[in-house]
Amino acid sequence: MATLVTGGAGFLGSHLCERLLAQGEEVLCMDNFFTGRRKNVAHLLDNPNFELMRHDVVDPFKVEVERIYNLACPASPVHYQFNPIKTVKTSVMGAINCLGLAKRVGARILQASTSEVYGDPEVHPQPESYRGNVNPIGLRACYDEGKRCAETLFFDYHRENAVDMRVVRIFNTYGPRMLPNDGRVVSNFIVQALQGEDLTIYGDGSQTRSFCFVDDLIEAMMRTMEQDQTVGPVNIGNPVEFTIRELAEQVLGKIEGSSTIVEQDLPSDDPMQRKPDISLARKVLGWSPKIELSEGLDRTIPHFRQCLGL
Repeated sequence: MATLVTGGAGFLGSHLCERLLAQGEEVLCMDNFFTGRRKNVAHLLDNPNFELMRHDVVDPFKVEVERIYNLACPASPVHYQFNPIKTVKTSVMGAINCLGLAKRVGARILQASTSEVYGDPEVHPQPESYRGNVNPIGLRACYDEGKRCAETLFFDYHRENAVDMRVVRIFNTYGPRMLPNDGRVVSNFIVQALQGEDLTIYGDGSQTRSFCFVDDLIEAMMRTMEQDQTVGPVNIGNPVEFTIRELAEQVLGKIEGSSTIVEQDLPSDDPMQRKPDISLARKVLGWSPKIELSEGLDRTIPHFRQCLGL
């Protein structure tokens, strides 16, 4: 089977490419290398079933494939706020280009959406039926609303053009190949601790997140693509909830040093709670995450040590 992975040299995309190759698929990895890195897939370049294509999903393209995973979009606030207009274009125009291709070649396509479509939720945990509480003109809207519009496009192409599609909503995910400067809380804390800096939490650190290790996430994504019970959206993430302060304390416990926890003001539109209701994933995918936060951190910290040359 020939599979296109847009954003395939990124954090999630590179892990997905590995898994697809491991099960014998031909993989076309497309990336513009804004947040993706060639080194993430360098070890795959000698595989005859792997092809790397430098291309921006915003620009039209034609390939012949049977599966499309659309993962192209910067996913951390630091990167998606760097050029917010480009972020919206990537989500919306990228979706249009991928859906147009899927329609033309009859491919099944999966959209990597996000828990950010729920905004700062007023319902907890968040089921797929919750419509969200998003500020459409805030600093995070370029990502939140871009992904919401992409979901709209996927369902309209499905209804109007019978495009065979799936949508997953990804909650906080971490693991090797995250960028040290991506601004996400797991990478921030690990890098700060390794460099002997104080760990920065916003507010009192009582806001909560649920952290899913990348291997679990990729398994759920692939299962969603291949099942026929639902087109989605399907929440995928870890329903075990931690406060940001608890995460910081775990990182400090694993990286011995002089770092302490310091507090700063909350940023604009930062959600206070984020936890997936994965009832649907359990039902239709037979999936729930297996890797606990402590083990996941143990498997992630060496990656950052290598990135920092420690």
